[in-house]
Amino acid sequence: MYYAWLENPKSVHKSWDLFFRNVNAGQAYDPHLPDQLERKASFLQSHGLTQTPGKAEKLVEDHLAVQSLIRAYQIRGHHVAQLDPLGILDADLDSFVPSDLITTIDKLGVYIAVERLRLQTVVGFYGLHESDLDKVFQLPTTTFIGGNENSLSLREIIKRLENTYCQHIGLEFMFINDVEQCQWIRQKFEMPGVMKFTNEEKRTLLARLVRSMRFEDFLARKWSSEKRFGLEGCEVMIPALKTIIDKSSEMGIEYVIMGMPHRGRLNVLANVIRKELEQIFCQFDPKLEAADEGSGDVKYHLGMYHERINRATNKKITLSLMANPSHLEAVDPVVQGKTKAEQFYRGDTAGKKVMSILLHGDAAFAGQGVVYETFHLSDLPSYTTNGTIHVVVNNQIGFTTDPRMARSSPYPTDVARVVNAPIFHVNADDPEAVMYVCSVAAEWRNTFNKDVVVDLVCYRRRGHNEMDEPMFTQPLMYKQIHKQVPVLKKYADKLIADGTVTLQEFEEEIAKYDRICEEAYTRSKDNKILHIKHWLDSPWPGFFNVDGEPKSMSCPPTGISEDLLTHIGNVASSVPVKDFKIHAGLSRILRARLEMTKNRVVDWALAEYMAFGSFLKEGIHVRLSGQDVERGTFSHRHHVLHDQEVDKRTCVPMNHLWEQQAPYTVCNSSLSEYGVLGFELGFAMASPNALVCWEAQFGDFHNTAQCIIDQFISSGQAKWVRHNGIVLLLPHGMEGMGPEHSSARPERFLQMSNDDSDAYPEFSEQFEVSQLYECNWIVVNCSTPANYFHVLRRQILLPFRKPLIVLTPKSLLRHPEAKSSFDEMVSGTTFQRVIPENGLAAQAPHEVKRVIFCTGKVYYDLVKERKNQDLEKQVAITRLEQISPFPFDLLKEELEKYPGADLVWCQEEHKNSGYYDYVKPRFRTIVNHTRPIWYVGREPAAAAATGNKNTHLVSLRRFLDTAFNLEAFEGKTF
Repeated sequence: MYYAWLENPKSVHKSWDLFFRNVNAGQAYDPHLPDQLERKASFLQSHGLTQTPGKAEKLVEDHLAVQSLIRAYQIRGHHVAQLDPLGILDADLDSFVPSDLITTIDKLGVYIAVERLRLQTVVGFYGLHESDLDKVFQLPTTTFIGGNENSLSLREIIKRLENTYCQHIGLEFMFINDVEQCQWIRQKFEMPGVMKFTNEEKRTLLARLVRSMRFEDFLARKWSSEKRFGLEGCEVMIPALKTIIDKSSEMGIEYVIMGMPHRGRLNVLANVIRKELEQIFCQFDPKLEAADEGSGDVKYHLGMYHERINRATNKKITLSLMANPSHLEAVDPVVQGKTKAEQFYRGDTAGKKVMSILLHGDAAFAGQGVVYETFHLSDLPSYTTNGTIHVVVNNQIGFTTDPRMARSSPYPTDVARVVNAPIFHVNADDPEAVMYVCSVAAEWRNTFNKDVVVDLVCYRRRGHNEMDEPMFTQPLMYKQIHKQVPVLKKYADKLIADGTVTLQEFEEEIAKYDRICEEAYTRSKDNKILHIKHWLDSPWPGFFNVDGEPKSMSCPPTGISEDLLTHIGNVASSVPVKDFKIHAGLSRILRARLEMTKNRVVDWALAEYMAFGSFLKEGIHVRLSGQDVERGTFSHRHHVLHDQEVDKRTCVPMNHLWEQQAPYTVCNSSLSEYGVLGFELGFAMASPNALVCWEAQFGDFHNTAQCIIDQFISSGQAKWVRHNGIVLLLPHGMEGMGPEHSSARPERFLQMSNDDSDAYPEFSEQFEVSQLYECNWIVVNCSTPANYFHVLRRQILLPFRKPLIVLTPKSLLRHPEAKSSFDEMVSGTTFQRVIPENGLAAQAPHEVKRVIFCTGKVYYDLVKERKNQDLEKQVAITRLEQISPFPFDLLKEELEKYPGADLVWCQEEHKNSGYYDYVKPRFRTIVNHTRPIWYVGREPAAAAATGNKNTHLVSLRRFLDTAFNLEAFEGKTF
């Protein structure tokens, strides 16, 4: 361009013309005048240009090559970083060195001798030569390796790039599509001298390594034959976590919620959470008796909640480590949900007070799909926790499986790339590199409110557990591990050598912690009883009494005043925002709601609206989450209105009920069950004063979240003394929609219910509430909107919390008979566990020939058929609304009311896929085997709800004919 300007100044843009005219000391000059020739030559020389355009082009090409070289290191330098402490594996599973990187054994376009760094002149990848090594190049704005310098020699550029990207830290960040974020990371790692630590910081790091390693050594000495899933091989994780917490506390974090697998858990409890050592040691005593009811759990699954002063910042910090099952990564969304809740209740919308840390194993991080589901919640408005710090303990092995067999991606952390999370790989045998990376990770999270991954590339000194023999399957790896010098000795030797600490100081630090462990061990022998409640990860201060028991064993009526019902109904029928254009079809729905309110009746959607709205007035937060819940799968809810003329303008009428009310959160989730249900479970853990509901799109979709249901919801209280009031709404009904959209599989929930089918209970005034308190969860199948209203209200009014499983209807949402009067919902009314016959049959019970027991939607089919056959005096129909815990007391009354009648259980499912196996033994317990209980259900094919509508209707016809054939069981025994 300059040469073209020399020939004709008008051949370039006027801005360049001005630039070239003013380059010489700010003075304008005419390069064509003879007295300016000297200045022209000086200009060319100072800018590296010569008189020949060819050489100028070569200079430009060389600068571009250097820029490409710098970018290559930033993008691919991690592939050649020295990450494996053992020196035998490549962290990215590939020994290939990218051709555009220059290493001590690769090419710049020339070969570099390992020690002398002498180059042979060979044209290579970048077209640079040995003679270019000492040439000075202008640095681009996309690098900070120059520090305060704008240009460096090529030799120095390569040296600094290698020091930044090819040593013990491997950086993956160039896939991030935000320039500011990439520049931030480059500055943190490329600036010369950034990884300098004070002597005090080094001594603190050494002391933390001492505690981490000597804790494991102590356990190994005292309980050599016990499983403990020790941290040996990655002892640096303890100071890493403490660095993250210290840095986060410094930046204003007050509460850190953590989730982790079993490996290293006891060490984290002892040295990060600061659980009393004697409480940990006594867990190894086989004679320890549990003070709490339930199964308890193994010591390396337990959680903890602790408030303390952070010594590094002198600020108060609360730490919570979530209890979790053996199912790896299952705790991830639970931690995120609880973190979101704690942020919500504190008004911490930016995540500046509460944060989460998730620890992972390398094999599980790559292999478990819930990791991906959890990552995809990270930036959703109603699910974001404003950034999570993920720490991967990369043992480079999964139980006995080599990494090459455990994943197809180069790194176990590649799943994090989908959300543009930077990934910092670091050699775990370089403690200072680990501390720096963790400090940067904490700053990243605080600065950008986004996830970040720290990949601690380490090893596992023992087998999967202390009783396992790893040499069977990884002989070469474990031969190297047996030779490996522990990181504590390596780092201590380094600090002693450079005079930071003395050998005596180091030995005193070890002796000091050993003495602490021995004293705690002595005290632990005095502990004879295990209190699981002392390991509670989510306490609810003030909700229970000091002993952790309910303050009462009664539940007040769940009805509300008629004025309240009317007010909520009117708001639910309106658009409380001005100039808001709604869909014409929605206008009809709102008019229908208003008409129902005037007529003092509710359908299913309006009953739910009134339950939710009543809580908001009482200051109870309501959160409804799941796929398409804002509108409702069946287009019945419409809790979020959309302006038809203004894009993204919405209105939630529920948040306009009163000026002073609790907020209502209704949010469509990602298309995930496992991750989202886990998230909502965690949200419900944070406070007992919130109604948290998760709705499946169809009831059977809960099976992809079975892990959360089995390991957390059904058994959480038995294992961890942890109450939870989460509500699962599962659309259920055999309506010819096909095998996958019909049954919510109630038998699975009933099979996992803990009430005893053979034990006949003693009835008392408190029987209903006591039975609820003793169960592990509540399963209901309501047949009326009013009862649905009441069971939601009861969920909060109970003096304790239990998970509630609601089998919700589909066709009943618009069934003309499935409506309830305000009279069934006003003050003084309650949830009906059993709805008895209240028609003609109830007026003359001795004339009744058959009592049909049923639950849910099938009631309306049975009532219609009974009327068609004119059997309203001869057949009584009793509805079982609460299935578990089983209402023995009320059903006993019903059975005694009809002493001469056949007893028939009717369900629209096949007996192997419904309630049959649950209700049969309990009915027999009530009648003490003195009266036959018959079963009527659908044939298996129809119970699978074939999509053929005709088959479905034929099957339903047979079912109803059998149910009302009063002679069907004559002469038969049971």
